[in-house]
Amino acid sequence: MSARAVDEPHRVSSPLELLFDLTFVVAVAAATAQFAHGIAGGHGLAGLVPFLQVFFAIWWAWMNFTWFASSYDTDDVAYRLLTMVQMAGVLVLAAGVPAAAGHSDYGVITLGYFLMRIGLVVQWLRAGREDPEGRRTAFRYAGGITFLQVGWLSRLALVETGALPPSLGLPSFVLLAALEIAVPWWAERAGSTSWHPHHIAERYGLFTIILLGESVLAASRGVEGALEAGEVGGRLVVIAVAGLLLLFALWWLYFLGPAGDGLSDHRRRSYLWGYGHYGIFAALAALGAGLEVAVERSGHDVAVSPVALGYAVAAPVGVYLALLWAVNALVGAAPVLFPATVPGCVVVVLALPLAAPWIGVAAVVGAIAAVCVLLVAVTIWTANAGARAGAR
Repeated sequence: MSARAVDEPHRVSSPLELLFDLTFVVAVAAATAQFAHGIAGGHGLAGLVPFLQVFFAIWWAWMNFTWFASSYDTDDVAYRLLTMVQMAGVLVLAAGVPAAAGHSDYGVITLGYFLMRIGLVVQWLRAGREDPEGRRTAFRYAGGITFLQVGWLSRLALVETGALPPSLGLPSFVLLAALEIAVPWWAERAGSTSWHPHHIAERYGLFTIILLGESVLAASRGVEGALEAGEVGGRLVVIAVAGLLLLFALWWLYFLGPAGDGLSDHRRRSYLWGYGHYGIFAALAALGAGLEVAVERSGHDVAVSPVALGYAVAAPVGVYLALLWAVNALVGAAPVLFPATVPGCVVVVLALPLAAPWIGVAAVVGAIAAVCVLLVAVTIWTANAGARAGAR
């Protein structure tokens, strides 16, 4: 298992990586469905923290494998089998999402996370044994992940036995999550892994598409709920079309500029770029939950208020726009999203739900979509104007 070249030409995602991503479709769908259930019941804020906790486990496991595979994807039998072990862990984690969201029971999720991480530990140990140049880094990764797995299992045991007070549940999670995030920074101080910038950019783009697809699936579930209620009217059409336009606009904004070249030029900023995507990915998943309930509400009443439901759509969009601008600014030679336009759009998007009692949720979603479409148009027009000015 030798490290792959940083500048390997024509590096793209492998069929195994694409299969790996499919297992995360199940996990993200489970988390989104549970969050949507909480929003519909008027408990969106109460369900937000459990959703973010579950999504952290999903995102972190996906991200760790992605960066490892970018450096050490040998695609031999051992590599494939160990990757499949991690896929099994993802499916176990997905099975535990309802218990975690509904009853704060993280036993199954912790087991699934354990399976994912153990498979990755063995991968790092193998890399350390067979790649002398990257041995210290690989063994640091393996040791750090193992140490934290002991921490997660110990936390679960303390929770199950009642030895950990409920007030320390969230702080202990935050502490362990912060240590998880610190492992790559600590491990790569012994030597940087040979991750491929264009491959990483493609992998993140593919996961973004998966999350946008989850929003489409969630919205379709809302349409099914509205159809079952037997009330199909103009509101359903408006909110369905607006939701689709919103997703198109968010996709367009993400892929306005290639990130691979920027990551190649600014490898040291890859930590902030990669970690910033937690908020981007979580926002897209939360948006799917919000759209599902908003579409469903067009057919029959749900417990959530119009303002709260408006913010279930607006807040994820605002977070997405702000963080997308931030991560692009880290690696872009020229701004893809111009600073003068993003804050104004975010403010407008976050203010629109306040009008929901008078104009309705469908109109709010339509206005949010219109703002994002306008941002796409302004960005493209500004970029083209700049290109024409430079050509003169």
